[in-house]
Amino acid sequence: MDNIIESKINSLGIVLPEAPAPAANYVPFVISGKYVYVSGQVSSDKNGFICGKLGSSMKVEDGYKAARQCGLALLAQLKSACSGDLSKVKRVLKLTGFVNSSDDFIDQPKVINGASDTMVKIFGDNGMHARAAISSNSLPLGVAVEVDAIFELN
Repeated sequence: MDNIIESKINSLGIVLPEAPAPAANYVPFVISGKYVYVSGQVSSDKNGFICGKLGSSMKVEDGYKAARQCGLALLAQLKSACSGDLSKVKRVLKLTGFVNSSDDFIDQPKVINGASDTMVKIFGDNGMHARAAISSNSLPLGVAVEVDAIFELN
């Protein structure tokens, strides 16, 4: 069934990835009442994991793209949680972004904008959300970025 969100995704030329399977002892999402809590999604693309350290081996623009990929993986998990129907989503409530960064790197918010901008492009005003952008000296598998999210359903 086509809906506004799917149409928006298509109009932006976005193809959502397959929802990744968990890499450890957790589930990809939990639904509680009207809320979907999506586990952290690490930066990856068709070539595999996007690894590196911001402020050292990666530039802000690279981190932004990695965070965008995390946002797309979040949406893939969300779509799975909604049995394939993104019209069930009322709004994006919160993103928490972790950036694998050097001690002197201070542009974590600019990196996590990659995920935030994606949510706003797709959901419009309902994509505006609370957020944290946190520095980390290491992330699982050496990835550059990890983002988790909370969504509200209709």
